[in-house]
Amino acid sequence: MQNLKFIGIIPARYASTRFPGKPLAMLGGKTVIQRVVNQVSTILHDVYVATDDERIFSTVESFGGKAVMTRADHKSGTDRICEALDKIGGSYDVVINIQGDEPFIQPSQIRTVMECFDNPQTQIATLGKPFESIEAVENPNSPKIVLDNNNFAMYFSRSPIPFIRGKEKSEWLGSYTFLKHIGMYAYRTEVLREISALPQSSLEKAESLEQLRWLQNGYRIKVGLTDVETIGIDTPEDLARAEEFLLKG
Repeated sequence: MQNLKFIGIIPARYASTRFPGKPLAMLGGKTVIQRVVNQVSTILHDVYVATDDERIFSTVESFGGKAVMTRADHKSGTDRICEALDKIGGSYDVVINIQGDEPFIQPSQIRTVMECFDNPQTQIATLGKPFESIEAVENPNSPKIVLDNNNFAMYFSRSPIPFIRGKEKSEWLGSYTFLKHIGMYAYRTEVLREISALPQSSLEKAESLEQLRWLQNGYRIKVGLTDVETIGIDTPEDLARAEEFLLKG
């Protein structure tokens, strides 16, 4: 890997429509946010939680993590990260945005995203994982990615893309590797500042996918491939599943 300086920032809000306070939910005796910080800290030296809530800030400091308070009115995690970076200061080449509800994020996945920046054309990086069932492909809550021959994203969609013509749906997975988007992003620092100043784009509004704003404005998103499945926590039911996963592990 090039001599790039990386920083990991984890946006964590208390307010959540489906699961208020989820960063502070307990999972196997630790808060969800502590588990995320612990996982990321195995790879990155500089790791911060960016939050708009004093309870989350205090919790992170209490277990020895680093936290930064940000405004409450950010429209996206990207904007929150940009403000956090300004407050943290220092000189970093690449900022990695790790979701605060991914307690099982793996060091290998973070490393894969970091390695995307070995290619100087990479402005933004993210992860893709092959789907294992056509039912999962058809789930609109699980965005799909189409890649070019150099593993740069051509498009993200909530619809199953591409459409396999002339074959039954049951045969689609055998005809093409459908890629699930795993929502971890990394950005060159100057690119992060540029994209946080962009207005919403028409494709972004249509699909409700922020990364389409960047694609539509011509930014190049490199996609690293992973085989690791993680459990994101969006609802109390997800937390119960994560608890079971932890017990089995």
